[in-house]
Amino acid sequence: MQAIIHNTSDFRIHYKETGVIWKFSNIFLQSIPFHNENIIFFCIGTDRSTGDALGPLTGSHLSELKTFPFPVIGTLETPLHALNLEQRLNELQNKNPEAFIVAIDACLGKGTSIGQFILQHEPLQPGQAVGKKLPPVGNVSIKGIVNVAGFMEHAVLQSTRLHLPFEMSRILSRALQLAYSRYRSKKMYDGNNHPYYQNTGH
Repeated sequence: MQAIIHNTSDFRIHYKETGVIWKFSNIFLQSIPFHNENIIFFCIGTDRSTGDALGPLTGSHLSELKTFPFPVIGTLETPLHALNLEQRLNELQNKNPEAFIVAIDACLGKGTSIGQFILQHEPLQPGQAVGKKLPPVGNVSIKGIVNVAGFMEHAVLQSTRLHLPFEMSRILSRALQLAYSRYRSKKMYDGNNHPYYQNTGH
């Protein structure tokens, strides 16, 4: 569970906004280097708390997409949470220190912000909203506000309806898939329109 969000300068979009998947994919194309094959998605959270399930739900959706080529750590089957996050980060640092990490997590915020996604070009600080000290994660962070912060955060997470993080995870995974598909399509278009192909008839 991510910290409360205060910075209003970051990109925000509500999961019910018209055209949200296309708009979100535009931001992903600007923020995630899809040309870099060394991208890893860290989907943080646990299936034992409905409010903290956004990460593993998204991870499961992404893992089921056969056309999404990037490794995903954190699913409903194998969650990435407070007990194993530091270990997985250390393993990655030892084996693949150059990896570009996209970190995904749920967070608490203002009542008027519930349902919003926030994208930041900085690591997220998992666990702050519930008083846990965990290492920062990610080159880019994507957070989803699932409920209200400020009082009895553990109880708030447990009482969050699963419908909201489930729907948000569907939007997020579809937007990421669309962004990658758009990147691939542009790459193919640019290749087919290269002067070499135009001049040789290939």
